[in-house]
Amino acid sequence: MKKLTSYLVLLFITATLFSSFKSNQQQENNPPTEFELLVQHLEANGNFINSNHAPAIVLADEIKENLKNKEYLVLDIRSESWFDYGHIKNAKNVKGPELLNYFENEITPSDYKKITIVCYSGQSAAYYASLLRLYGFDNVYSLKWGMSSWAEEFAQNIWVKNSKNDFADQVEKTANPMPEKGEYPTLNTGKTEASEILKERIRKAFETPYKEFITKVEDVFAAPENFYIINYVNEEKYNFGHVPGAIKYEPRTSLSSTTNLYTLPTNKKVLVSCDTGQTAAYVVAYLNVLGYDVANLAYGANSYMNKNLVEKNWNGFSSSEIKNFPVVE
Repeated sequence: MKKLTSYLVLLFITATLFSSFKSNQQQENNPPTEFELLVQHLEANGNFINSNHAPAIVLADEIKENLKNKEYLVLDIRSESWFDYGHIKNAKNVKGPELLNYFENEITPSDYKKITIVCYSGQSAAYYASLLRLYGFDNVYSLKWGMSSWAEEFAQNIWVKNSKNDFADQVEKTANPMPEKGEYPTLNTGKTEASEILKERIRKAFETPYKEFITKVEDVFAAPENFYIINYVNEEKYNFGHVPGAIKYEPRTSLSSTTNLYTLPTNKKVLVSCDTGQTAAYVVAYLNVLGYDVANLAYGANSYMNKNLVEKNWNGFSSSEIKNFPVVE
């Protein structure tokens, strides 16, 4: 009996060792791709997009209240001419693509409680703020509505002009099914460490102007089939009305490896839509870093059913968002 027991124990140990060897051999033969390493790294280090920290947006009132607070830094990425025309007191003018270099070589980011990126509408600022967050600067924010929230003279040609209702009667109210998980992007940075892959991808992202990620509402409603449309809103907003063909992805939870990230296609442009284009810009930055062909619906649902959003208090832009705070000329 003892011999039989010893034999069974030996057999179990042998099987376990063989299984472990086989598993290790499979891992060596099929090491994780750069994409997989990058996703694992981002999710293990804050998982920003799928956390309650995203989007990192502040209101004009907070900036106004802290104009004398040295722990608050405002970086205005508008053109030099518009900056000279009028800007927030103590703001610094830095071009969007140069922000990463500015953070690494011009300032000590940890000296500040909040570093707020400011643009015309809040969309490009959100995109760059997201890239900086992914890079590890967790005190970076974007100003909601951009300079359009600061003074009416800035809002007129931006949010006032682009808040429309032209396609409100063309929205779809039925839900579209989410596809099965499929392939994911191929990254070729040549790096083997996840942190190095991330650096390369973000540096590359900063080389591409944000304007290349913008899609106008007219183009979307004219041919929604040209896009894989993410409606990045909650269920109530989605059911109220969305671009035809759009699929609901729940904010802060749906774009992780354990939920629905792998349902995104690699052979079609992924268009992200939200209420304002600002939350979407954060997502666009994330998906761009991961290697997806992605775009942002400019001004979000405000570009086609602004009136409805205002009535329901769903981030609809209106004159009440314009604070008319003083500017420095």
